[in-house]
Amino acid sequence: MAGRPLNARAVVAAVIGNALEWYDFTVFGFMTVVIARLFFPSESDYSSILLTTATFGVAFVMRPVGGIVLGLYADRAGRKAALMLVIAMMTLGILLLAIAPPYSAIGIGAPLIIVAARLIQGFSAGGEFGSSTALLIEAAPFSKRGFYGSFQMASQAAALLLGAVVGAAISRGMSPQALESWGWRVPFILGLVIGPVGLYIRRNMSDTEAFLHARKTAQRATLGEVFRGHSREILCGLGSVVALTVTVYVLIAYLPTFAVKQLKLPFGQSFTALIVGNLLLTVLCPVAGAWSDRIGRKGLTLWSLLITLVLIYPLFAWLAAEPSVMRLVIVQSVLSITLSGYYGPFGALLAELFPAHVRSTGLSLAYNIAVMIFGGFGQFIVTWLIRVTESQLAPTFYVMGGLVISLVSVACIPAARHADVDESRSVTR
Repeated sequence: MAGRPLNARAVVAAVIGNALEWYDFTVFGFMTVVIARLFFPSESDYSSILLTTATFGVAFVMRPVGGIVLGLYADRAGRKAALMLVIAMMTLGILLLAIAPPYSAIGIGAPLIIVAARLIQGFSAGGEFGSSTALLIEAAPFSKRGFYGSFQMASQAAALLLGAVVGAAISRGMSPQALESWGWRVPFILGLVIGPVGLYIRRNMSDTEAFLHARKTAQRATLGEVFRGHSREILCGLGSVVALTVTVYVLIAYLPTFAVKQLKLPFGQSFTALIVGNLLLTVLCPVAGAWSDRIGRKGLTLWSLLITLVLIYPLFAWLAAEPSVMRLVIVQSVLSITLSGYYGPFGALLAELFPAHVRSTGLSLAYNIAVMIFGGFGQFIVTWLIRVTESQLAPTFYVMGGLVISLVSVACIPAARHADVDESRSVTR
């Protein structure tokens, strides 16, 4: 009975910070068109959007740095200490975005504030995934790691859903002039509410038995040990993340920009597809995570990736042939269903690659390097590809390449899983 409150608090503590991170990144992606005009004015819309998407990507350069620093901190000082620091930094980054004056008011200082905010957010986000996923997996009963780990991706989908709802409400409820004048700040101001709540929850949580056991046995994480002893696991994990990052940042975060600029669909209505798709992911990720506890994570993940790879090009070709909001909703819904079998087991699949005393560091390295390379500049690359190839289907080629990399990487993941949580419990009892 004593373990139940810890498990519940661990889930809430992990979910709330993860949700804040993804809500913020999602809103920034959704508001790209507006932010481009206000902070990166240029003679052409194409140049402004390229500059804004590059700024979106700048944050990801800091993610591996934050992942290493905060991952090692989490493996030494504890999940609680790291997660408190992470959410405080996230909140600071959102505050800077919410209050930044436009280029017309202070000139070059405006884009510099945006870049500074993105760098802070990138550093803090680098430590979020590894620490929160380690917390979720270590708080779970061994037979339910897939289910507990699924809340990592379910919370991301829920944050994307919330961002889409807020974005749709603002874009539909405001005139273009009001949206550009002050309305674009509202989503960031709403995000500030989450920060203090998350900090309070994380302050009142406990560290996991697996971490405490590792500290008692004098197992101390070092970066050299992680690379020497777990290089295969890092490479397999890194490759496994690629499909996640290209699908999230291209098929979800970039979708409103793609719908407006390429498909010529209404900006506000494009959010309908995101709302439906992310609602499906929020519901289906825990189902898939629980299913992976029964049938195995590797097989379910491989089938999910393969089906998505087969379907993505025909779906986008069908959408481009006759663009409409209804077709956009159908495409997003189908991909959300197929990807749930990959997203659901994802947290546990990666966390089980590493033992407790290096878990946050190993997870952070694998996750953030992949996100920096393939996700952070994904929107920039896709915008450039569309311009160069003059094809609306250019985003699918990028996503398909990411799916292939992850298929190979997941296939190479070792079958063994670390049972350190159960071992630590048996020792401490």
